[in-house]
Amino acid sequence: MTQTSYQQRRSQLAEYFDRTAATAWQRLTSDAPVSRIRATVREGRAQMRETLLDWMPADLTGRRLLDAGCGTGMLSVEAARRGAEVVAVDISPTLVDLGRQRHAEAVEAGHAKPGAVDFRVGDMTDQELGTFDHVVAMDSIIHYKPDDMVAMIANLAAMAERQLLVTFAPRTLPLTLMHLSGQLFPRGDKSPAIEPIRETKLKKLMARAPRLQGWQPGRTQRIGHFFYTSQALEVLPR
Repeated sequence: MTQTSYQQRRSQLAEYFDRTAATAWQRLTSDAPVSRIRATVREGRAQMRETLLDWMPADLTGRRLLDAGCGTGMLSVEAARRGAEVVAVDISPTLVDLGRQRHAEAVEAGHAKPGAVDFRVGDMTDQELGTFDHVVAMDSIIHYKPDDMVAMIANLAAMAERQLLVTFAPRTLPLTLMHLSGQLFPRGDKSPAIEPIRETKLKKLMARAPRLQGWQPGRTQRIGHFFYTSQALEVLPR
């Protein structure tokens, strides 16, 4: 990981998610009315979240899970409902506070257990977070350059004992055209630039990474829903 480029990009994302887009993400991750563009993103993200959850045991009792880049904690709360002990970390204090609030509401409604999710503000690749049975990074590494992306995967793998689940933006012609047309969207419907990468290139870079020699790709699934395109990748210990 090139520390300078990683820190610069992380700072940009922190400012975007904590200031520019906090209200938009609050609405996007709720059932509040949104634009048709954001509605397709909401639906696509729901499909991806269900895919990642389906790749883990239905009963997560006794398992520790890291939700790396948790945002408002939708995956965290659902994993906790399945019995997991969750650490949810994000760089945006605003989104983390919203996640805490929503988890408290779920507890009050009887849909979650008190203390099942430990929300934290910080770097999702911080090794001080400890080790986990499952590590999930949904749409969290998509904004970084390929070398930084692979270094982040290696850092996350170092914290995973059973399974690492990540998503990336697949480089496809439709997605490229969509990003170009996205420059014409209203400001409220824009998001930070992502770094599309071909599946073959990502796997090749991972295979060359010394810190990932003990890991191998597992299942993969692309979710394409209008203005949302992302690809899930399971990474497993050899």
